[in-house]
Amino acid sequence: MSTDHIIKTVTQYNKETIPADDMDKLLAIAKDYCAVKDLVYQRYGGIRSIEKLYPGYDVQNEMNACDIRQQMNMPSVYFNLAVHDATAGIRTEWTRIKNRIQRNIALNDNLSDEDRHYLRYAMKMTPFFAAILCKRTFNVDEEVPENFRDVFREICAAVDTDRLNRYLCRQVRKQHKLLRCKEPDGFRTTKKAYRYGDHGIYISGKQKRQRIFIPLTDSNIYDSQLYIRLFPAEGRIEIKAPSKRRIVRHDGYENTVGIAFGIDTMITTDGGNVYGTELGKLQAEYAEWVREQNSLHRTNPDEGRKKYNRKKNRFVERQHSYINQELNHFIREEKPEVIYLVKLPKPTKRYVDKRRNNLIAMWQRGYIRERLKQKCDENGIVLKDVYGKDIAVECSSCGGRGTRKDGVFTCESCECSMDEKTNTARNTLKRGQL
Repeated sequence: MSTDHIIKTVTQYNKETIPADDMDKLLAIAKDYCAVKDLVYQRYGGIRSIEKLYPGYDVQNEMNACDIRQQMNMPSVYFNLAVHDATAGIRTEWTRIKNRIQRNIALNDNLSDEDRHYLRYAMKMTPFFAAILCKRTFNVDEEVPENFRDVFREICAAVDTDRLNRYLCRQVRKQHKLLRCKEPDGFRTTKKAYRYGDHGIYISGKQKRQRIFIPLTDSNIYDSQLYIRLFPAEGRIEIKAPSKRRIVRHDGYENTVGIAFGIDTMITTDGGNVYGTELGKLQAEYAEWVREQNSLHRTNPDEGRKKYNRKKNRFVERQHSYINQELNHFIREEKPEVIYLVKLPKPTKRYVDKRRNNLIAMWQRGYIRERLKQKCDENGIVLKDVYGKDIAVECSSCGGRGTRKDGVFTCESCECSMDEKTNTARNTLKRGQL
């Protein structure tokens, strides 16, 4: 892909309510799609199948060799996509498992630096990792490239491999679990299984020469893999399509900006400019409403949730609209070439006030970060993470340590006083430019 383009996911919507018969046909595809994914999870989600996952051709070949597709009367295009989806899901889950183990290794004081190096090296080498978990002999001369054999032997010779292998197996047993497909609410399809026409889209059904026509609200045409998400209760669908977009590079966007996120004010820059000052109010209204509704639901649990979900979605959409509006305003005003952003830890419930804890839990920081990255990609702006340890209590003027109270940072060394988010944004810029 050219560096002058990015891939953006766009959504198409049905124009009219989908008839029950057509929705049933789409649901039949989704149910089979989900069943195939569950089967792949069960067969290849265990430790003995790790080596088959990379690059995944073994899984695909074995699934195609069996007669499951014929028994389910499922078109090959949907069957193969379900297998690919499940295989990718298992690989992602193994990445998460390894990341959790890496964190546990770093926190374990009983491990030496050599022990940690061996464990990390073992997890990077998939054949060796699989041999450890399956308790089989690993042949270095056959399974390790010749130019890495001496290094591999040195790493193993410096530690007690039996003890560390047992430790690694215990960690995997604690973290590993088989995946399960959620409710059958959608499926993927390729160009072979759909075509656009008549201001809508024709989607292949399970039966030969069966096409399900869905009128659409737009006339856009895509020729890539689509994801069809179903909403049977509402009689509608959403079509997710990747779209290639040209990066827009603006003249005069030459500034380097450090920013800090906040719950009450969305973004504060190193220059003291603020954007999204109403976000805290919107989030507080949403959190208060959720708290009231949860209290009502506890007293009357049989009450329907459709009205609740509709209003909840309106609250969230209102926040998202405001976030996008303020991010656009931020980019237009600051004209950045590079943006430095603190790599934030996960939010913790550290306040005595339950209302504040609820507000933190519902903070849209993940969405803000995602949309900021998307807008930076679209405008050719570089977004860089900055190490954030103690960044909020470090003085941006002298580097000393200070305190925060009522939104104001005060340095104990130089007695400098300023808005705490401005101080954090200036530290972010300083660390980013080091």
